[in-house]
Amino acid sequence: MKLWIYALSALLCIACSSKAPITVTPQEKDSQPFLWENATIYFLLTDRFNNGDASNDHPVAKTESAVLRGYEGGDIKGITQKIKEGYFTDLGVNAIWLTPHVEQISGATDEGTGKTYAYHGYWAADWTQVDPNIGTMKDMQEFVDTAHKNGIRVLLDVVINHTGPVTSADPVWPKEWVRTDPKCEFASIKTTVECTLVENLPDIKTESDDDVALPSSLEKKWKEEGRYEAEMQELDTFFANTQLPRAPRYYLMKWHLDWVRELGVDGFRIDTAKHTEASIWAELNKLAQQEFETWKRNHPEKKMNDDPFYMMGEVYHYTIESGQQFNMSATEQVNFYQNGFDSLINFSLRSAAEQDYDTIFSRYSNILHGGALDKYSVVNYISSHDDAHPLDPSRSQPFESAIKLLLSPGASQIYYGDESARDLIYPGANGDANLRSYMNWDELNNNAKKNGYQVKEVWSHWSKLGQFRKAHPAVGAGIHKKLSDQPYVFSRTLSHKKLNDRVVVAIDLEKGKTQQTINVKGIFKDGTKLKDYYSNTYTRVLNGEALVNTSSTIVLLGEH
Repeated sequence: MKLWIYALSALLCIACSSKAPITVTPQEKDSQPFLWENATIYFLLTDRFNNGDASNDHPVAKTESAVLRGYEGGDIKGITQKIKEGYFTDLGVNAIWLTPHVEQISGATDEGTGKTYAYHGYWAADWTQVDPNIGTMKDMQEFVDTAHKNGIRVLLDVVINHTGPVTSADPVWPKEWVRTDPKCEFASIKTTVECTLVENLPDIKTESDDDVALPSSLEKKWKEEGRYEAEMQELDTFFANTQLPRAPRYYLMKWHLDWVRELGVDGFRIDTAKHTEASIWAELNKLAQQEFETWKRNHPEKKMNDDPFYMMGEVYHYTIESGQQFNMSATEQVNFYQNGFDSLINFSLRSAAEQDYDTIFSRYSNILHGGALDKYSVVNYISSHDDAHPLDPSRSQPFESAIKLLLSPGASQIYYGDESARDLIYPGANGDANLRSYMNWDELNNNAKKNGYQVKEVWSHWSKLGQFRKAHPAVGAGIHKKLSDQPYVFSRTLSHKKLNDRVVVAIDLEKGKTQQTINVKGIFKDGTKLKDYYSNTYTRVLNGEALVNTSSTIVLLGEH
């Protein structure tokens, strides 16, 4: 990492700032207004997505892993390749969240089902380097630059709660840095924070303000790599300029902030957010905002817009219905939104999705507009890398799943393969390994038939909804209003500063028709030219109605 130069006075006051209203940047490189409140975020396990460089498949021998618990060959170049091919653009994606890219432990754990290696990225050994299994610093820079050139933001996955497990090849860090017991009981803030999530996962002492020296194992590694002096000089400069204690959490903050300053990433996804003191996320946010602004000043030709740094958190079991207060115990609550977060991952959609469309959409909209989360947002999802109860695990209803995810108020997280019906049940796999199979490119490219549908048909459906979201920020960020029950028709309207956007959506229209008549009175004026983003056809409003030439049972209307 390059040498840091900090403005001391700006960093001494680390506090959570109040949230600003929705920011809008109408003129962007992708020519579309972008709102994080309407983002379509693509979440992928780098090792499982796409292999763009066979030379880094197995730099360390890992041949004894259990099913789907070793390295599969995906890498950073593979993501970049798909950006260049237009895969994400065609899907309507405008942000990519990738699993942690930092160097992982080299050993393996053995839980009785076979060895597990750190293919997933959540077992860090060195936060200052890219893991050699997935690429290099040069690969990361190309990935971020390519994403930005294509109108796509990048979210890095931040792990400050723990190191990787202790193995025969990976010693435990000093006791001044980590605790190895007790195991979390989740009965209070203290028994959720000052404890280990699981056995043999050393917990960083994020509560400590005591000065600590660099772990000897990391010191030895850096010396062998010939970069000890440079890294120590950076640390000395950081702590001297900020006057922060050389405490464990500030080392980790500095190392994560390096990626913002060097690469210009747009935001962080925070792992295991409730398992550290909430206040540290406000500290991290304050530092990250400054580093992001520094990067933009130093790289005016690369910056996408003037949006602030973005942080979304994984507070396990948080739901949109919780509003801003999350119950850590029967008597203790934490407001993570007031501690550095712009949004939290909403864990309720994959279970709430059993309800009808309008019950979900209306409830979410009321909470986000004038309710407990006014001026904030959530990130909805239907499947993920560690959720044992995804919506539609058999992938029997991928069309309905897409509608409920991509048309729900709030931001949307597509987990890699949602759009191509990638299997979530894998022969021989155990636990969360089932959720982490390699991306089903062969099925998509060969248009395989699954559960009575064609995979490309599924992808096309997701793409149309994604393109609609990208073109119209009102879809995720607008106010929801039901217009009719049968057929089910609703509008979303968004008015903020110079941005006025509105859409009308009709779902479950009568089959067999070649034309659909949609009532848009009160939303669009007569004579307004509209595009149906599902059939890619155009119409004009006449007598409060839009006549759409389509045989589809869904219509997505917006001005064009």
